[in-house]
Amino acid sequence: MLKIVFLDAQTLGNDISLAPVASLGEYVSYPSTAPGEVFDRIAGFDVVITNKVWMGKEQMDSSSALKLICVAATGTNNVDTAYAAAKGIPVRNAVDYSTESVTQVTWMHILNLVGKARYFDDYVKDGSYSASGCFTNANVPFLELRGKTFGTVGLGNIGSRVAGVAEAFGMKVLYYPTSGKPHSDRYEADTSLDSFLSRCDVVSVHCPLNGRTDGLIGYEALTHMKAGAVIVNMGRGGIIVEADLVRALDEGRIAGAAVDVFTKEPVPADHPYLHMQHPERLLLTPHVGWASREARICLVGKIAQNIKNTFGIV
Repeated sequence: MLKIVFLDAQTLGNDISLAPVASLGEYVSYPSTAPGEVFDRIAGFDVVITNKVWMGKEQMDSSSALKLICVAATGTNNVDTAYAAAKGIPVRNAVDYSTESVTQVTWMHILNLVGKARYFDDYVKDGSYSASGCFTNANVPFLELRGKTFGTVGLGNIGSRVAGVAEAFGMKVLYYPTSGKPHSDRYEADTSLDSFLSRCDVVSVHCPLNGRTDGLIGYEALTHMKAGAVIVNMGRGGIIVEADLVRALDEGRIAGAAVDVFTKEPVPADHPYLHMQHPERLLLTPHVGWASREARICLVGKIAQNIKNTFGIV
């Protein structure tokens, strides 16, 4: 019988069933696993499931029984995939389970940013509207999306879906291929990052973190954006240099930003995002873009299918 261990099951929440995975063998799960606890917890297990717990050379070498690493996510940057391949251990991730969820949260952020939702909500709730004597407030203009330019950094499953919504709003779509090679017949590519950023009114990041994208968008790049533009990072923390984004926002170089992903998660209490001069220009969510209930149920099914496919379970 297969022995399966899930090292950080709390990342999938407590409102969905893990039975599709648990039914495939002898199953053990832990809410979370500290780095020093990994070695004992994976010993003797055939399958290790991890969302964010690091699996590197030392961890793999410590378990002679290990036959499969399942990543409970799309990104595999928490696994030394090169070493796993050299050791003959398959690494299976889950693809396209969260496209609709991430797309929805992306547009939640974009619409809140360009529509000044937080400002208008505060304006009513703090009594300013009641005291104004006017039925409306046209003093703080918001951006109408039709006719504006939307740019996605990365045009995979999620970037393409987000771009399709931009089209529904009547926006022109550009994309920046992080590989440097255009690959779409549907949308225009701009392979110059500075040019791409300068042309867009809304920029959304949907690419993996790798050697080409780590630190891709820093302060100098942000200065090429329009002063009224906004940027959203739904990819990975570190693609946009966090301190540089704070500087650009506080200086008014760009109008606003939203971030769902961070270099260190959870975000440290002393993080620059939490100590801005103009916090109203930044919207933050705790890496929830992927995590609709429907997406998490689909994810569990994909993990189970990866195990079945690897071991020939019908």
